[in-house]
Amino acid sequence: MKALIHKVTSGLGKFSHWLLAFGPFGLFAIAFLDSVLVPMPGGVDAMLLLLAASRPSWMLIYVAAATLGSTAGCVGLYLVSKRAGHRALARFSESKQKRVKDLIDRYDVLSVLVASVLPPPFPFKLFVVSAGVFRLNLLRFTIAIAGGRTFRYLLEGYLAARYGDHAKEILQHYYPSIGIGLAVLIIIFFVGRNLMRRGRPAEPVSGVES
Repeated sequence: MKALIHKVTSGLGKFSHWLLAFGPFGLFAIAFLDSVLVPMPGGVDAMLLLLAASRPSWMLIYVAAATLGSTAGCVGLYLVSKRAGHRALARFSESKQKRVKDLIDRYDVLSVLVASVLPPPFPFKLFVVSAGVFRLNLLRFTIAIAGGRTFRYLLEGYLAARYGDHAKEILQHYYPSIGIGLAVLIIIFFVGRNLMRRGRPAEPVSGVES
């Protein structure tokens, strides 16, 4: 069994490096496949760093390709999960399923936005599958994924273009704190906005006599 897993992983690794030869198109494919439960060795982040470091002038193109591919893949996984998501959820422990369900019930699509910016090993795909199972609004789901991925890949692309091979070390050291800090700021912003809305006095209905 271990030999088979190693063989499959090795094959996927060779396939992902072959895709890299196609530049942004290959990165789009890697991001798409990685987001629909086909884990690509090295992951999107590593491939983006490699491409952006080798060709800094194309950084924004690589970021766009990674963001579009990841967003499209997540939407695909969301749509599949609407029909067969309970099977996909079975891959995760019941305790994780319950925690994610509680977060989605409480924060709706905001929980997906926060999950999309947090670094591994945060179970991001569990949020995507759960979003499909619990039928979150597709448009808001897509916007949340695109927003979170844009921030993450822009940061990675900028560091790769600026610092080259050292970008990976910088991200390993600082990104967990940056991701968690951004997640906290997002939550504070939305909670504060909701509190302000609730605190506003109701506007009188015009045309209604007392």
